[in-house]
Amino acid sequence: MKSQHTLDARGLLCPEPVMMLHAAVRKVAAGEVLQMFATDPSTQRDVPKFCQFLGYELVQHAEENDEFVYWIRKAD
Repeated sequence: MKSQHTLDARGLLCPEPVMMLHAAVRKVAAGEVLQMFATDPSTQRDVPKFCQFLGYELVQHAEENDEFVYWIRKAD
């Protein structure tokens, strides 16, 4: 999936990845996609809840070799 923005939160532990995500989406225009990389397993719970709470679309997520990737579309 194509993204316009990238956030690298690998190596960080809760709550840092979600705090960084919150700051990063502020810089994203409505309708654009942010790709986030993380290694903290708690992001599997936190990122979907973050998106649901703030009205963002979790377009896709993947897990590979203990790394989690999320594609988040900012609401229009």
